Amino acid sequence: MAGDTGDTSTKPDPKTLHPVYSVTNIQQKIRILDGEEVTYSAWTKLFKLHAKGYKVSHHIDETPPPAKTDETYESWAEIDAIILQWIYGTISMKILSRVLEGDSTAQKAWDKIRDAFLNNMAARAQLLEHKFTNLTLAACSSLDDYFQQLKDLANQLEDVERLVDESRLVLQMIQGLPREYNVAAAIVNQGQAT
Repeated sequence: MAGDTGDTSTKPDPKTLHPVYSVTNIQQKIRILDGEEVTYSAWTKLFKLHAKGYKVSHHIDETPPPAKTDETYESWAEIDAIILQWIYGTISMKILSRVLEGDSTAQKAWDKIRDAFLNNMAARAQLLEHKFTNLTLAACSSLDDYFQQLKDLANQLEDVERLVDESRLVLQMIQGLPREYNVAAAIVNQGQAT
């Protein structure tokens, strides 16, 4: 046809499903937030990455929902329920019991989780600092376990705005080692000083 350019990209296809409907198991993409192995900051980074990739960031970024009278509201509410399922499906039972409520939205749940982790920052920071500075190899099942627990505690401290730099992490690792590691500790300490 003379007037047909063949370009249909300007009109969305009403039969095309929103990308959010292609997610079948969110736990394969976002690990379970427990505040210890998976920290709040790591979880939010992963969640936001997926929300952006599936074009649903506006459900958790303070963007107001459409008015209930808006023709897009039903579609928005359906997608919001899926995002809410993602949130509930990627948090531990302990956290879920603190944020689960009827008639919630993804934004409300997102805000409750943020508040649960950030409102008591000073108290959490103090507790984590105590655990971090008092952890020793003797309290762990192996050297790998000891190093991993210190790294996990350092990540948790970052969530409460107490950055543990690499130098401090190494020095703390050395401090918690028993005497038989003194020679190795001295070598590492010497390397840290240079």
